[in-house]
Amino acid sequence: MVIVGDRGVIAQRAKMRGVALEIPDYRGRDYSSHISIKHIPVAAPVTPGVLDKDNAKHVLALLDFAIDGCLRGELDAMVTAPVQKSVINDAGIPFTGHTEYLAERTNTPLVVMLLAGGGMRVALATTHLALSQVPGAITADRLESIIRILDADLRRRFGLTAPRILVAGLNPHAGEGGYLGREEIDVISPVVEKLKREGFGVSGPYPADTLFTPKMLEKGDAALAMFHDQGLPVLKHHAFGEAVNVTLGLPFVRTSVDHGTALDRAGAGEIDEGSMRAAVALACEMAGRGR
Repeated sequence: MVIVGDRGVIAQRAKMRGVALEIPDYRGRDYSSHISIKHIPVAAPVTPGVLDKDNAKHVLALLDFAIDGCLRGELDAMVTAPVQKSVINDAGIPFTGHTEYLAERTNTPLVVMLLAGGGMRVALATTHLALSQVPGAITADRLESIIRILDADLRRRFGLTAPRILVAGLNPHAGEGGYLGREEIDVISPVVEKLKREGFGVSGPYPADTLFTPKMLEKGDAALAMFHDQGLPVLKHHAFGEAVNVTLGLPFVRTSVDHGTALDRAGAGEIDEGSMRAAVALACEMAGRGR
């Protein structure tokens, strides 16, 4: 395992927690140490819980090292901690999130966000969009591509031989036959039917308020929500603190935690590391399976 960051900052945090830090420097893939640190220095001193835009490029440098290492085959997977998007934007660098940054850096035309935890897997058709922009973003071509990526990575990364994908509708009651919206009729249903004819284990669209119930979820291996706050509140209510954020469609494995930066708790020693432990464990499992 390689920890990527500023050695001094990491050592200071360890000292605050009373943890003895004796981790060697990273020297490449063939280095025998079980755990090592790749030192990438910060540009300005770091205070727990205090944002500093002078370190925005440092944050991106950490990501770039991990991305490049994975692309070269030097690293098997990457696990990211939460990032404060606002401070990167304050530095004049457009940044909407890890997922979008990883897609751009790897020239991946489309990636899919999936959260897994507590026996649930929930993927998203759209991610960090204003709710008013969601309907226009759900096109037939995009939705078909998302389901294909989801199916492929459920097979490759999760080891499922015949994935069952439950697709949520966009509107209340899945549009109520068109009276509450036509996206289900005009876009979602035609895509689902097309892929079913090709042999995909996909079904829907289902009303979201009944899709995310135990009996319905038993019928699938993953649910596809149409927007961020349609599916993730359910999963986080069920498994917050132990869920893992997975980016599908990339040329390598990437996982992350299910929570934000918790700036108000930084440096207090009150952070629950459960989701990070789960993210590391799942990354190792997925990387091993995908070789």
